[in-house]
Amino acid sequence: MTESSPDAGFNVGGRLRQLRLDRSLSQRELARRAGVTNSTVSLIEQNSVSPSVSSLKKILDALPVSISTFFAGDEPGTPRAFYYRAEELTEIGDGRLSFRLVAARQAERSMSIIHERYPPGADTGEEMLEHDGEEGGVVVAGEIEITVSGEVAVLKAGDAYYFDSRLPHRFRNPGTQECVIVSANTPPTFSDGGRELHHA
Repeated sequence: MTESSPDAGFNVGGRLRQLRLDRSLSQRELARRAGVTNSTVSLIEQNSVSPSVSSLKKILDALPVSISTFFAGDEPGTPRAFYYRAEELTEIGDGRLSFRLVAARQAERSMSIIHERYPPGADTGEEMLEHDGEEGGVVVAGEIEITVSGEVAVLKAGDAYYFDSRLPHRFRNPGTQECVIVSANTPPTFSDGGRELHHA
């Protein structure tokens, strides 16, 4: 988790508190179910910290609520538009890795499209990730080292990847410049399911 000001477009803390209270759970009980500290839940609800995607996923799994539903909120009705300006993408990263989700408030999405940014040296963690679905992407700038089922490749701008997300995988920026990727996965397991998240 990293300290940050609340996202002006989405009140993560308020939404989490609302969902917790709807289920008549104390902060302590939710923390116990999620396997995180009580202070973690408290700080997130106060918007004092920005949770990593994996931390938020653990907490939401304990409710249970998908990340897709979490960001969709309770707004009924039809999707707002076919097009999304840059400032309308929803940040679901952890403050170091940036993952901006397209159409986050459309709860019935069949896929996730994400604009990803990895600063130099950043990675998805020591633990290999696995989840249902398929994922692919195109490197827009910089370079990324991707490990899939023990096979390692470094991709540069213009290169692409596509694999079964159930295979153990990991992403790391070995370069000196920011890496930018536009990725997609289906079903939207990045933001909706599986024990682990892509780029958690």
